[in-house]
Order: sequence, then C-alpha cells, then structure tokens
Amino acid sequence: MQIDVEKFSWFQVSEDIKQLLILAAEHWENTAESEKYINQALAKTEESTDVLVAAYRYFFYKNNYHMALQIAVKVIANIKASEQLLDNWEQAKPILISRKEEPKIRLYLNTYAAYGMVLAKLGEIDKAKKISTQVKEVDDKNEFGASIVYNILTRPIEEDE
Repeated sequence: MQIDVEKFSWFQVSEDIKQLLILAAEHWENTAESEKYINQALAKTEESTDVLVAAYRYFFYKNNYHMALQIAVKVIANIKASEQLLDNWEQAKPILISRKEEPKIRLYLNTYAAYGMVLAKLGEIDKAKKISTQVKEVDDKNEFGASIVYNILTRPIEEDE
C-alpha cells in the first residue's frame, strides 16, 4: 500500500517519519501494532516537537496517561528551551501573556493545560488545580481548556437529596 504523505506536507518531519505516523493511525485498532510505529517515530526523532505532540495525542487517546505525561513534559521542556521561557511561573507569566498569540507559546500553553488534565486523570488533583489556575491566569479567552479542568476539579460534591 502506498501512503500519500503529501497530504501531510505541513508536518515538519521526514517522509519516513510521516509514514510511521500514518501507519500508527491506520493500525489504531491494534494497539500493539500502532504503538510500535509511534515508538519507532519517537526513536528516530526524539526531539521533534511535531512528533512529540503526535505521540502525546496518541497516548492520551489510548488512555496511556503515564506515557502521555512523559511526552507532555518533553514538549514543555522543548518549548521552554527554544523560547527561553523561565521556570518560575510568576516571572514567565508576563512573557506568556504578551506572546500568547505566537504559535509556539500557544502550543506551550495547550500542552501545559493538557499536562494538568493528565495529572488529574492520574489522581494528582492538587498539581492539576495549580496548573489549571496558572493557565487560567494568562488565558482571558478560555482557549486552552484550563477553565474547564479547574471547574471540574473545584466543583463542590453534590449531596444526594
């Protein structure tokens, strides 16, 4: 079967990596097979943000939250390094606010919010609340999903009547 990698021309990776990612998608129902292709793509391009984001999404939707968390950490670290973002949230916040329309910063905020959501799924509620609170501080348009996660995590438990 010939894979049409041209329809993914926006994806900034080599053709063989595109083929591996397409094969992972085509074998979605067979987790062992599809995961093999994702892992091959990761092994060949460990630092490619595009591949890391694809892998994060793959593991998230396969409910492999531990792997999704590991990949999200790598995406966050890559963007922090490439954009020279500070580790201290209070120092980074004004930079994030002023640059939040830039694609890399948007990806950082999306990934950081997703990281918080995965932490919540893994039972790390306090960490998830902290992250969703932080993302909400820079997200005046509720574009990154942190408000939804925060509202779910802080909603009072309803009593049965």
